[in-house]
Amino acid sequence: MKTIDVLIVRIYITEASHLLNKIVDYLKKDAKIRGISVFRAISGFGETGIHTASLVDLSLNLPLTIEFFDDDRDKIEKALDHLTAIIKPEHIVLWDAKANI
Repeated sequence: MKTIDVLIVRIYITEASHLLNKIVDYLKKDAKIRGISVFRAISGFGETGIHTASLVDLSLNLPLTIEFFDDDRDKIEKALDHLTAIIKPEHIVLWDAKANI
């Protein structure tokens, strides 16, 4: 299998932060990242406490994870420079990976 080196970035926010559309729009239109996935958790906890959903009470402040990757490190670095200005410290993680081609 042929592969290329990529950098994967994962961002952790909550629905109540109201950052989702701002981040996705930036990554799509300005940073021109290949693709983005957004995951909505049913439970999570962190510095702002416990966030959970049940069948009775659907919370509007659940954890969200935004994940993207690219093989262009310069593009990722530029995006990270922009994103670190609006996302709290330690809420962005990244790692090297390989993608099949």
